[in-house]
Amino acid sequence: MGTVLARAFQRDGHDVVVLSRCGEAVRTAKSAGSAKSSWRVVPWDAQRIGSWTAEFEGADVVVNLAGRSVNCRYNARARREIMESRVRSTRLVGEAIGAARNPPRVWLQASTATIYAHRYDAPNDEGTGIIGGDERDAPETWKFSIEVAKAWERAVDESPTPATRKVKLRSAMVMSPDKDGIFDTLLTLVRRGLGGTAADGRQYISWIHETDFIRSLYWLIGREDMDGAVNVAAPNPLPNKEFMRILRNAAGVRIGLPATRLMLEAGAFFMRSETELILKSRRVVPGRMLEAGFDFVFPQWEQAARDLCERARAS
Repeated sequence: MGTVLARAFQRDGHDVVVLSRCGEAVRTAKSAGSAKSSWRVVPWDAQRIGSWTAEFEGADVVVNLAGRSVNCRYNARARREIMESRVRSTRLVGEAIGAARNPPRVWLQASTATIYAHRYDAPNDEGTGIIGGDERDAPETWKFSIEVAKAWERAVDESPTPATRKVKLRSAMVMSPDKDGIFDTLLTLVRRGLGGTAADGRQYISWIHETDFIRSLYWLIGREDMDGAVNVAAPNPLPNKEFMRILRNAAGVRIGLPATRLMLEAGAFFMRSETELILKSRRVVPGRMLEAGFDFVFPQWEQAARDLCERARAS
């Protein structure tokens, strides 16, 4: 998500500064294209206030996406790092904004659509959606993810930034053809004949095309009346079975082998990952954005999948 946004902002002529640990932003800047695609990188450790806070003075917008990858097994160490990396970095960003003499006008803070309950019966919007964590049959790892999301959002709410509008981005999966992204992973499975139905296929997948993700952030930056939690997702989530069928058609692949829940659990174990992204039903819709008149370029998965597959082939 960071690379997608930085690339778009730089392309549009903005001065982009990336706070980075271990030079990761330098590598992603190089991978994004030519020297014209690079952006300024300032080191930080996400643990303490430092000279990096000078970048906040006079900035128009701060977008915080920091957090340890969740593509891992949720052992005790990983859980601690997932939680602390999100909460600490968010508190630190809030502290830096609050202390700025000329603070940013807007703070866009990453959250996640995972905060909502696993359900099939109705979509979750910001007003009527059910926050998860109390589902009787949900695995304990799913409840952990929801607790992380809640703690993440609390850290934003508790940060005193009176001169800065705060927006919590409850984002769905951002689909772009970039290497190693979620769409690249799904397309690789499809091309290998493994892109069939997962488990019973009833679980909903919420998604958003990168074009609409970028446009939605620009839109939120400009909307002074939008603060608090906002679902950043396409308006038409689909059950896994339908979602994968459309992706196979767009990729020109006729066969996709299905996988049982047991097969998915075994595969996730050997790949050192979790099945939550595949099995949890995320039926999330952008209620506030639609009500306020946001117009999606890719509201339907069929047209989004065709575009992404064409761009993946072209690259």
